[in-house]
Amino acid sequence: MNTLDASAKGVYLIAVTPFTDNGALDLDSTDRMVDFYLDRGATGLTILGILGEATKLTAEESRAFTRQVLRRVNGRVPVVVGASSAGFASMQELARSVMDMGASGVMIAPAPSVRTDDQILAYFDMVNETLGAGVPWVLPDHPVSTGVQMSASGELKIISNSPGCVMLKHEDSPGLATLSAIRAASARGDVRRISILTGNGGGLFLPEELTRGADGAMTGFAYPEMMVDVCRAHAAGDIEKAHDIFDAYLPLARYEQQAGVGLAVRKHLLKERGAIASAMVRKPGPKLSAADLADIERLTRRQASRLAEIGATSK
Repeated sequence: MNTLDASAKGVYLIAVTPFTDNGALDLDSTDRMVDFYLDRGATGLTILGILGEATKLTAEESRAFTRQVLRRVNGRVPVVVGASSAGFASMQELARSVMDMGASGVMIAPAPSVRTDDQILAYFDMVNETLGAGVPWVLPDHPVSTGVQMSASGELKIISNSPGCVMLKHEDSPGLATLSAIRAASARGDVRRISILTGNGGGLFLPEELTRGADGAMTGFAYPEMMVDVCRAHAAGDIEKAHDIFDAYLPLARYEQQAGVGLAVRKHLLKERGAIASAMVRKPGPKLSAADLADIERLTRRQASRLAEIGATSK
């Protein structure tokens, strides 16, 4: 098992959950999707997140999907599983279940009910008690989905209080100053250094975040090779190339991040690319219009043209 630790870097793809056209869990497409992500250079996978439609799955479906992903990955890359829950008993049950299956770690978001720094710290103290020693976990900072605003100082205290917290999924926006503050605190020795992978859907600020000290990305995009190639170019010191690659994909990445329809766009593109058999988004979920599909076709065509101009190609 690839146990998650603070040295994690690269691109951890936030995976979609494939369904058939009638809404059933599609485990055959799950295998194709895993292969698609790994063939394009993903260094890790994250499943059962918000855009993995985790809240639309039954408990048994969540376990079945996790089991299928882990079986297909077969230890090639770490797999992080979302285990956030309204109650600590169900959080503990899911976390133990997926770790026993071979997951590398879990991701735990703050409960929507916590607001102040003291409440947030107390909540994560209970998370540490619930998970126990030996379960590495990821702290996601995504106020848009959780409704919880965490300050840089609050995040530093959580890290200090939580030996099992080995990664921050940095996704606040604007958030570059927070990222810089956390890295500066580590450099001063105020807090141990942990991995920081960034979200901001499709890596909308990825080049800047890498420059500020991020170790890579943990987000989703129907063209994961964009994030892989940007991270590789940046790590090699070719910052301008990283920006050129990023810029070529940005219009489509931006389109895929629209509130409400973004997941439908991503699943449509993944189906078009052969990663999944159906673009089905479970109810309640959006459907793309003819105008949406025309937009996507235009953006993918222009993207291919721009990639050719800079000597890069999608895989």
